Amino acid sequence: MSLNVRFINPFIGAACYVLEAEVGAEIERGPVRLEKSGTTSKAITVALGVTGAIRGAVFYSLSEETARSIVSEMMGEPVPIFDGLAESAIGELGNVITGMATTNLEAEGFNCNISPPTLVIGKGVYISTLDFHRLIMPIHTQFGELEINVALKGDGSSG
Repeated sequence: MSLNVRFINPFIGAACYVLEAEVGAEIERGPVRLEKSGTTSKAITVALGVTGAIRGAVFYSLSEETARSIVSEMMGEPVPIFDGLAESAIGELGNVITGMATTNLEAEGFNCNISPPTLVIGKGVYISTLDFHRLIMPIHTQFGELEINVALKGDGSSG
């Protein structure tokens, strides 16, 4: 079992595709970095578990302002507060991105499943990924920054 940098590419590709398709986001990728800290860097984090040939967790972190901007664009009207509807929309966005990414991983021979999304609200919240380090890829859009955190390990088998 080892951290594999190639596991992040399907998540980056899926995030870019979904953000472009859903909200017309103009994407600029930041540099990938390795992080050992378990604290959230943004106010809103969507967390999804991954099981199967690849296992661990994926987190999508963004500021409340960025989340409201994305949801406003999705809804076609301003979203002045981050309420239950906004939470649901951001959670579903993470779910769609992760679903697409795992479909792409399955095409490479890594059969995996995902858990329903969980929202973590609050900057500096500690989320332990145990011994899984996180690869972080920031994505910059006109709505703000989204950080993709991938803490995944594979069993080494792929097609």
